Amino acid sequence: MPKQETPSKTLRITWVKSDIGFPKDQKATVKALGLRRLHQTVEHKDTPALRGMLNKIIHLLKIEE
Repeated sequence: MPKQETPSKTLRITWVKSDIGFPKDQKATVKALGLRRLHQTVEHKDTPALRGMLNKIIHLLKIEE
């Protein structure tokens, strides 16, 4: 029998607070997530790498599962 893939969970990430005044690495993380403007929402698959990025800039985001 073929292995059934479990549906991967996706996270909806909304940028809610400006990155002005925060370190360059945090600004780069916002950009790497694909967020270009404030109040924009993107969807990403839930992975450990993504969770690490979100943990770094959790104070700038709203995250929905």
